[in-house]
Amino acid sequence: MYLVTAQQMKEMDRLTIESFGIPGIVLMESAGRGAVDALLRRFPDIYHMKVGIAAGRGNNGGDGFVIARYLASNNIELAVFLLSEKQHVQGDAATNLTLLEQMGIPVHEIPDTASFESHQPQMRQYDLWVDAMLGTGLKSDVRGRFKEVIDFVNTLQKPIMAVDIPSGLDSDTGKPRGACIRATMTVTFGLPKIGQVVLPGAELVGTLEVVDIGIPPAVVYEVGPKYHLLTQNLIKASFKPRTLQAHKGTTGHLLVVAGSPGKTGAGIMTSRAAMRMGAGLVTLGIPKSLNMAMESQLTEVMTEPLPETPSQTLGLSAYERIMSLLEGKKGLAIGPGLGTAKTTQNLVRKLVQTSPVPVVIDADGLNSLIGDLTYLKNLKAPVIMTPHPGEMARLVGTTPSLVQQERMGVARNFATTHKVYLVLKGARTVVAHPDGTVFINPTGNPGMASGGMGDVLTGIIAGLIVQGLPVHEAVNAGVYLHSSAADLLARNKGPVGFLASDVIEILPEHFKELVEAPPGPPQPNSFIKTL
Repeated sequence: MYLVTAQQMKEMDRLTIESFGIPGIVLMESAGRGAVDALLRRFPDIYHMKVGIAAGRGNNGGDGFVIARYLASNNIELAVFLLSEKQHVQGDAATNLTLLEQMGIPVHEIPDTASFESHQPQMRQYDLWVDAMLGTGLKSDVRGRFKEVIDFVNTLQKPIMAVDIPSGLDSDTGKPRGACIRATMTVTFGLPKIGQVVLPGAELVGTLEVVDIGIPPAVVYEVGPKYHLLTQNLIKASFKPRTLQAHKGTTGHLLVVAGSPGKTGAGIMTSRAAMRMGAGLVTLGIPKSLNMAMESQLTEVMTEPLPETPSQTLGLSAYERIMSLLEGKKGLAIGPGLGTAKTTQNLVRKLVQTSPVPVVIDADGLNSLIGDLTYLKNLKAPVIMTPHPGEMARLVGTTPSLVQQERMGVARNFATTHKVYLVLKGARTVVAHPDGTVFINPTGNPGMASGGMGDVLTGIIAGLIVQGLPVHEAVNAGVYLHSSAADLLARNKGPVGFLASDVIEILPEHFKELVEAPPGPPQPNSFIKTL
């Protein structure tokens, strides 16, 4: 599903009106009608409620006027509070305002602070609010009576439906511009906006529903958004049933290079995750002195004792053996629990640059590249990097807080500059592809904040790659499956306390649910629905 900026959505509206001859007032009508349909489904007892509609004088307010008309047609008691004088409303919004007045729907003008204060006692009487004050075109911080009304409506602690976007939310960044409505639900039009699915915006929109207002697909294609939302339907489309002739030799062989004293569990989890994700064979390459400990914990996974350093870690002495092991393999996962000794770093750098098969790099593998990214030049095979914000900050020479402030930009710039796949982990994981395409993952939960989750993700992505999925699909699917499996655990076990190993064990069951789910509108989870 595409994600758009405010400017892209504005351009789509313009092209729809000018190139396809669909009047703007028709788009406004479709938006308002769709919003009412969503509101009636969400609040079936709305017929016994009083609805207040806070409206601006622009097109967002015009959508609110259409909503008011349809609610009134359903015999729902309501009133409109216009944050302007009626004479300042223009265009399609003015047409719909006139229709309201002709229907006898009360419209209260609030052009200044004094009029707002006089209306406050009346406004407290409403059970549900529709926010149609400010739309996606917001360019500055909210001030004056708009700020006062937003703060007031929030303090009422009543359900709020935001029209297109919560007033005060930047639709491109997801950051509040001063005061911002905290919506119970948001009904957005055409396509979801980037700021609605990234944080903190995602927490302010409530449940997000997307209403199709008739933007032609050709218009969307012409504008060409580069940002996308990972959805269940998108991921499901990557998978096809295995043939009856499938065997372990046809479902891929993965080599995992991992482990050092005190960190043996990381390689075990990566290997098991790849197996649970369907890889036919997995070989775990480890320092030879750790082989017995690893072998005793693994049944389906094969182990390969590798030449080690005096400190029982892997170094350049293991390079030739690893390269020979890559013959016949379809992928390499490197880094979990590997350690950061200088010779280990040199091994990682050389393997990344010379591997003939796709490489998934995590943890100490990423740390090995810090300070010298020239090893990402002239790669022989695709490289997938999976940093958390701290690792990302070290890779680009900044702070985790700055990475978090510009997650999409940081990930996209790194991916396009170094021609790698970049998975920036965290809430709303960002997946950036070498061509600049960016995907946002809406799944996942705070219960994933525990050790080993990254090792599991590495194994899932690598396990999908060796089975033959195109790398770009494997990365997207791996990220989505990893965190949506954790969502299943949160529902079944509780919000905290489940382990990375629990995610591994639930993968087959979760994958079955995914591929057997009936086709339908893109609906990744309760966070967003398409109507």
